Amino acid sequence: MMKYRPFTEEDWQATPEPVRKAFEFLEQQVEILTRRLDELENRINRNSGNSNKPPSSDNPYKKKPKRKAVQKRAGAKKGHKGHIQKRMMPTEIVILKPERCPCGNRHFPKTKPFYVHQVIELPEIKMDVTHFLHSTDCPKCGVENRAELQPENRTGFGPRLTALIGDLAGNHGNSRTSIQEFCDSTLNFHISLGAVQNVIDRVSQAIEPHYETIGTKIRRALKAHIDETSFPRSGDLEWLWVMANDDEAFFKIHPNRSKEAFEALIEKWNGILISDDYGVYQKWAAGRQTCLAHLIRRAKGLRERRDPGIAKFGVWCMSELQRLCNMAKKLLTQGEWNAFYARLCRLIGLYRDEKNDAGRMARRLDKEIESLFVFLDEEGIDPTNNHAERMLRYAVIWRKRSQGTESTKGQRWVERILTLRHTCRLRSRKLFPVLVDAVQCFFKELNPDMAWIS
Repeated sequence: MMKYRPFTEEDWQATPEPVRKAFEFLEQQVEILTRRLDELENRINRNSGNSNKPPSSDNPYKKKPKRKAVQKRAGAKKGHKGHIQKRMMPTEIVILKPERCPCGNRHFPKTKPFYVHQVIELPEIKMDVTHFLHSTDCPKCGVENRAELQPENRTGFGPRLTALIGDLAGNHGNSRTSIQEFCDSTLNFHISLGAVQNVIDRVSQAIEPHYETIGTKIRRALKAHIDETSFPRSGDLEWLWVMANDDEAFFKIHPNRSKEAFEALIEKWNGILISDDYGVYQKWAAGRQTCLAHLIRRAKGLRERRDPGIAKFGVWCMSELQRLCNMAKKLLTQGEWNAFYARLCRLIGLYRDEKNDAGRMARRLDKEIESLFVFLDEEGIDPTNNHAERMLRYAVIWRKRSQGTESTKGQRWVERILTLRHTCRLRSRKLFPVLVDAVQCFFKELNPDMAWIS
């Protein structure tokens, strides 16, 4: 901090020694308090754009700065691929003829229609209800006998209804009460909250083979995005971990955020890790791409600091990291790369010994410099960990809505349905038919279809 003294050096030397010591003490206090004020303001001003805080933690009353006004038309932009309503197989065909042509003609012979207007309507829902009358008296001894039900009919709810309730609870995030209301108002049958939970438990057991198969497959992949978020159980803090690539997403809840939890997630996997700078990830020896988006947000936070030296470092650091991130789309020439690398090394060298946040950031870059450029050498590696964060987004919404889980059984349900849901989405596969097949096979004690996964 630059000292400001509103007098000359001669006046300072002419000042009595006790006064000078008191003045120097006050200068030190002002410097300490100014630095402390800067730290507190920086802590207050942290948000998802300039730190690693999630967007859900942002103040909803604090307006984000508006971008420069740009004249944009509403709707799709030029070059956007349109989504036309798909023509479905008709259940009814109505042939319409015009009454009168503009020329005055009213006679129209039978010709091939040149235009089809499709109307889609929801039919009245009538549940299929089957009563199994399986009790009769023995004609010889008079003892009442009961026939044995087939496995798929023992629960009282068929595979498609079971899969629908599981889809509503896991894929669409409905509460047990809202599912009960949906069944009553839309499907026209009453179901107790306990029965809803029993149905969800059956779906959880039915998709366990899918969960294990996806976990086995992703642990053989060449790369993986890994991240974690809190997910409490009965008020106790636990952690939901995700391991994802372009085709699968695998979730696992563990009591801790630790090396032990990380190893339980990956088991014997030994590929390229894409992650933030959590300490457990930094020790990964098989190759790691650190998330440039996290570093860019930190640099943005430094850019907004009051200290001009730290702010200058933040501007420079943010510019170079953004340029590096853009190399994923546009490769540089050898000369451009040499110039960039020289600027980055100079940036680190100038600030590495500073005893402030700029120095800490420079030392972080120096420590992880080998992990900044992996995406340039390895095909298919992303420069950010945004993919894992997108996979966790729905889980965070689930956590905020339900406040976590209440039991180990609930944790297994969260793991399995999130894994299957996101894997289906990544593979552009509909979840409901997969759930129906899983439940049907579970009722009949058969192996479900796993070919689409493996």
